[in-house]
Amino acid sequence: MEEQNMQSVMEKAQVLIEALPYIQRFNRKIIVVKYGGSAMVDEELKKHVIQDVTLLKLVGFKPIIVHGGGKEISKWVGKVGMEPVFVNGLRKTDEATMEIAEMVLNKVNKSLVQMVQELGVNAIGISGKDGGLLKVEKKLSNGEDIGFVGDVTEVNPKILYDLLEKDFLPIICPIGMDDHYNSYNINADDAACAIARAVEAEKLAFLTDIEGVYKDPDDKDSLISELTVSEARELIKDGYIGGGMLPKLNNCIDAIENGVSRVHILDGRIAHCLLLEIFTNKGIGTAILDDKEDRFYRE
Repeated sequence: MEEQNMQSVMEKAQVLIEALPYIQRFNRKIIVVKYGGSAMVDEELKKHVIQDVTLLKLVGFKPIIVHGGGKEISKWVGKVGMEPVFVNGLRKTDEATMEIAEMVLNKVNKSLVQMVQELGVNAIGISGKDGGLLKVEKKLSNGEDIGFVGDVTEVNPKILYDLLEKDFLPIICPIGMDDHYNSYNINADDAACAIARAVEAEKLAFLTDIEGVYKDPDDKDSLISELTVSEARELIKDGYIGGGMLPKLNNCIDAIENGVSRVHILDGRIAHCLLLEIFTNKGIGTAILDDKEDRFYRE
């Protein structure tokens, strides 16, 4: 074998060896992946995400996908001649918009199921309404009514445990019901966080349109690879975290304080970001962990 080819083969072998301790550590552990942002609308990125999650399943992890679909919902709302309305950054969801949202999210859900099935893994798509998975109450935005948007009040994980036990990959769209069986749209980050807490997931990964958490958002060299809950609270208190990152980081802290071992914020625009974060020593995003947990990345 030519020297150059041998070098390439050895590099591939080294990648596999580097992944070994992570496969050992997380084998048979539940990992919740919140899937949204650009990775949902770019077909090539979508394929990479599904390949990543399928690989996690095939090497012994127990992944659960919770997906959004906000951009797709906005597209379909526009197609029927309606204008999306946002209140304090949150979509106002009247009855007609709720009907469109549920239709679109179910369509997205089944397309993801199809992609996983094509890779030889059994997947089942469900909504939070199935089996009473997600119970909600009406969400208000600074006291304002924003329609059929819900806050998760209760999770019934039994259906997820049953699917995982039967070797299925659950794919969940964030629709829930209240005590009167009305349907509500749920922020996918909130749904993923609530589900990860309920199943005591080993990992919760957010695929986003940002690289991770920065100490200084204007300095790309200030990306933080690992962050304890205490350090995250300090960043928030000192005013370093703002915009859409603030609720996301609060979700991360909440998940860890309720039983999730580690939370990752990843740039879903990078091909195979999940594999790079989970199976390599350095990772590419930000990992948030409990104060008592050992840091896991090694130089």
